[in-house]
Amino acid sequence: MYSTHYMDLLMQNSPWNLIFFMAIPVVLAETVAITELVLSIDKNRHRWLRHLNRCSSILGGLSFVVIIAYLVPTVVIPLAKAGEFRTWVDATAIFSYLAAGIPMILLAIYNAKHLLPKFGEGKNAIRILLLAAFLVLSHVAMIFGMVDPGIAGYAPEKAAPTMEMDHQQI
Repeated sequence: MYSTHYMDLLMQNSPWNLIFFMAIPVVLAETVAITELVLSIDKNRHRWLRHLNRCSSILGGLSFVVIIAYLVPTVVIPLAKAGEFRTWVDATAIFSYLAAGIPMILLAIYNAKHLLPKFGEGKNAIRILLLAAFLVLSHVAMIFGMVDPGIAGYAPEKAAPTMEMDHQQI
């Protein structure tokens, strides 16, 4: 069984890559999703929840700015130049993860009151659509990131033969 570069990235430098690339952005996004649900039911009583929602979305967007700024030049461009994507499965996982950052960044800009100031009641729908786009794209990334690229025909180049020792004869 082979793994995608997406999963390799999460497993390397354990546990830090998992925390920085998965836990922090997902916890912030899930906080936004949950608070958005509660706020859609009762908008007036939970001012602190609105503040938590706004702060979480801004921090989530900022985290994706940092993630995209780091991953594109250090991972994506080198993989693309060398043609080392492990089939379309690997490319789908990586690009959907990066694409998920776009609606989260837009949601952060929106919640920082710099995007769409004149939409009135349509603002809630826009926030929900941006959040939904993030959730769909991030789940696509997670699903394809866990798929074995071997099912799409990936097989690594054969490595040079190594000398194996039979330790039981020693």
